[in-house]
Amino acid sequence: MHAQQVLDRPTALVTGGAGFIGSHLCDQLVKNRNVICVDNFITGLEENIDLLLQNPHFKFIRHDLTEPLDLASFPELDVFKVKFQGVQEVYNLACPTSPLQYNRLPLETLAANAAGTKNALDVAFKSGAKIVHASTSAIYGEPTDGKPFTEDYWGYIDPVGPRSCYNEGKRFSESLVSSYGSTKEMQFIIARIFNTYGPRTKLNDGRMIPDMVNKAISNEPMTIYGSADDISTFCYVSDIVDGLIKLMEYSGSGIFNLGSHEQYKLGDIAKLIMQLADVKVPIESKPAPPYLAKQGVPEIIKAKETIGWLPLISLTEGLRQTVDYFRAHHNLKPLGSVGPV
Repeated sequence: MHAQQVLDRPTALVTGGAGFIGSHLCDQLVKNRNVICVDNFITGLEENIDLLLQNPHFKFIRHDLTEPLDLASFPELDVFKVKFQGVQEVYNLACPTSPLQYNRLPLETLAANAAGTKNALDVAFKSGAKIVHASTSAIYGEPTDGKPFTEDYWGYIDPVGPRSCYNEGKRFSESLVSSYGSTKEMQFIIARIFNTYGPRTKLNDGRMIPDMVNKAISNEPMTIYGSADDISTFCYVSDIVDGLIKLMEYSGSGIFNLGSHEQYKLGDIAKLIMQLADVKVPIESKPAPPYLAKQGVPEIIKAKETIGWLPLISLTEGLRQTVDYFRAHHNLKPLGSVGPV
């Protein structure tokens, strides 16, 4: 590969790039950008980026983002000319995101949202880059009136509860991004990501879909926390990645919901997973542990009208790919067949 081929591309920094969404984002960005992936593997996995490590447009830096990040100090990045050109895009996804992760790592979660976000902002400001900061629907708290969450809703959250390290950590990180951006006149995006699923989610990490898939392919009873009639939404990871990139390419700043507006009963999700996995297992309902919360539905009109974004992957197709992925990683039998949802 010629050096000019590297220099002709913009360079993107992805923090938390070995995580679930971050690794899929790196997969997409490396097609037309140089990508610097930063992760400390506290929750991310090296196997998520294994195939990227041989790509000349991809470089991995093992680093704890709660410590200042000086990209110019890494000689392996010289090929991207970061000492002279910096980076053009920063995607900040460095934070534990699953219920079991932030329940196990509350201080690390708070530090990632505070010091980690500040250090990502510093890199963006030094380079004159735009930053897309990955936030969460958790900043809204639990739904109270059944209406979709709009970006101007302030939320209702317990500041000292079992989820507070994540919910309040993300709320603080949003305030930090907004204040930093307005003070230093820097372009920024806050992406509030709703329930996301797909390949590379961890099994048994407190997320409903991977836990259900794990039970199905293991031929064990599924657990629904709450009622089978409870409603939630689920967005496939490739749609979220597409939204993040579109937000980076958008010429302005702002706050946007990213998620699926389609609602499904949890019991129907469980039955669909069983159909796709070609199994029949019992479904058990249990009270939710304190670190789990009911999920709201996003209003995504702003993203649709501003950046032309809508989720494209159907629930059936997304679940099919998810079950297929976990089957392939567990040497189990192929999928069953089911019609579209």
